[in-house]
Amino acid sequence: MDSEQLEKLVVDALEEIKAIDITSIDVRDRTSICDVMVIATGNTNRQVKSLADSVVMKAKAADQQPIGVEGQQAGEWVLVDLGDVVVHVMQPQIREFYSLEKLWEMAPTDVTKQEP
Repeated sequence: MDSEQLEKLVVDALEEIKAIDITSIDVRDRTSICDVMVIATGNTNRQVKSLADSVVMKAKAADQQPIGVEGQQAGEWVLVDLGDVVVHVMQPQIREFYSLEKLWEMAPTDVTKQEP
């Protein structure tokens, strides 16, 4: 499954459980960690956990075993690593505080080393 198909699977899984403000960011030109980051909001710990569970279940059903899932216990911010697609599901205050969209949507800058 390519990253575009995996991204669609993730977005569909999040929409099914009524995630809020789903955002996909193509980060291929900024990092080698993954191709796409999907960020979504859940209003409560329970909804955040359910959203992440939905992503994991849909991925497994499509033979895409998650590499890792972090943050399930607290339910404030759950990260699901699917390799080419990394999913962040957060409560509103956590999402606002960390502003991942602003961080990853910034245009890459050309940093050149200057000699003294």
